[in-house]
Amino acid sequence: MSSNIAFRIGYGYDVHRLAPGESLILGGVRVPSDLGTVAHSDGDVLLHAISDALLGAVALGDIGDHFPDSDERWKNISSLVLLRRCIRMLDESGYRVGNIDATLVLEQPKIARYKTQMRENIAAACGTVIDAVSIKATTSETLGFVGTGQGIQAHAITLVVAKIEFP
Repeated sequence: MSSNIAFRIGYGYDVHRLAPGESLILGGVRVPSDLGTVAHSDGDVLLHAISDALLGAVALGDIGDHFPDSDERWKNISSLVLLRRCIRMLDESGYRVGNIDATLVLEQPKIARYKTQMRENIAAACGTVIDAVSIKATTSETLGFVGTGQGIQAHAITLVVAKIEFP
């Protein structure tokens, strides 16, 4: 374990450009859409933000440090695989997921019908219960690059808990 801290908090943010002919994968779910993310991996902006938050909570950098887009091993890889690797690093640091709270920012498509499956995918990858995973979505009210449909953002905050008790 890196320290004797009982719990730690991490924050993650990711953004991807949207383009026609690309897939839109969010929380490990392929969401039907005319636009998808442009990325080296599968472009799952939600899982990237969550992974960064988990790594940041234990001061292990970010996904770019561990899975750089200059490395062909990560080309088109499922971000669920990357998330599971981050969970392994978290475990090796002596921590487990307490909870995850994430927000997607996009104009279209609406994702309400996919949120339960996203939460289930994330909980399974993190070895936790679905009640420890919250996903929300909002628009940017047609403002900025997200508002014009050029991109998508995700924000995540995580609480990680030490796997041992402290005196």
